[in-house]
Amino acid sequence: MARELVMDESDRLQDGSEDTVTKVKNAVTGTAEKAQARVGEAGRALQDKIDENRGPAADKLQGAAAKLHETADSLPGAEKVSNLAHSAAGKIEATAEYMREHDVRDMMADLETFVRRHPGQSMIAAAAVGFLLGRAFKSED
Repeated sequence: MARELVMDESDRLQDGSEDTVTKVKNAVTGTAEKAQARVGEAGRALQDKIDENRGPAADKLQGAAAKLHETADSLPGAEKVSNLAHSAAGKIEATAEYMREHDVRDMMADLETFVRRHPGQSMIAAAAVGFLLGRAFKSED
């Protein structure tokens, strides 16, 4: 009889622990789903903000390119420097046009394609950007 009581108590405890595990599992799943939804909302908000600023950023790039074209011929270094300045201005203009024509999703897809095709260059560029950002934040302190 004592053995049956111990077995019944063991079964009750096991059922209770399974219920607790299920409750914890459900709570964790619910929390993860809420966190995922919040991250998704934040990502969409950031994407919308970037899309809003694409036009003004492209306009500023276009203005910088125009200024560079204007001053290219008066730069010291003769024709070679002038040609380099005009070439750089042309690339800035192309970047401005690209920004006007493509939304954030398109840009991210293009970036992903570039990284897949040129992983070494991408790593070097990422390291350089990280270094520059680190220096910028460090100098603000």
